[in-house]
Amino acid sequence: MSSEEFKPFALELYPENLFQRLAVGDLFGATESALEIDLGCGDGRFLQAMAEHFPQSNYLGIERLLGRVRKVCRRSERAGLKNVRALRLETTYAVEWLLPRACAQRVHLLFPDPWPKKKHHKRRLMAQPEFLKSVADLLEEGGEFLFKTDHEEYFEVAQEAAEICPYFKVLDWPEDAFFYAETDFERQWKEVGRRIQGLRLLKTSV
Repeated sequence: MSSEEFKPFALELYPENLFQRLAVGDLFGATESALEIDLGCGDGRFLQAMAEHFPQSNYLGIERLLGRVRKVCRRSERAGLKNVRALRLETTYAVEWLLPRACAQRVHLLFPDPWPKKKHHKRRLMAQPEFLKSVADLLEEGGEFLFKTDHEEYFEVAQEAAEICPYFKVLDWPEDAFFYAETDFERQWKEVGRRIQGLRLLKTSV
């Protein structure tokens, strides 16, 4: 039976070799459309809203949970979106070892686990220099990395890491800067009065 017969959703990516870096064409085929990557995309509501609003761009969601990946694909297919793909994989592995270099116009990391316990702080992605370097490697020159959290301490850690990171410059991010869809987490936290904070980081040449 061919591998194609195992694919329940056309929008889900199935790399033939998880130990070899993908080429840009492996993601959306031969296209000159801008690419945006959502790390830990959940059930894909943010991804779908962005893809609907910007049909000229392509959107790739990375998510490790199978059920969520299936939801991304199911909803996107029902909506008739051709500019969405989902990859079931752990975020750091995808960023550091699998995704093509200099392929994305924007990378999004929205409401990741803040790992609030002190013994787990080392797992915070935004506090890891090697992760920030790998995200910078994903971006084209002039590309942007966008991060949001409702966790005050994690935001402070992320902000400090970003300010000393040689690969990024911190930009202002007013609410009316551009259209930016809300995630389910963002709506949920706003409803209970939590403060949402974000970082907009521009890739710089080093």
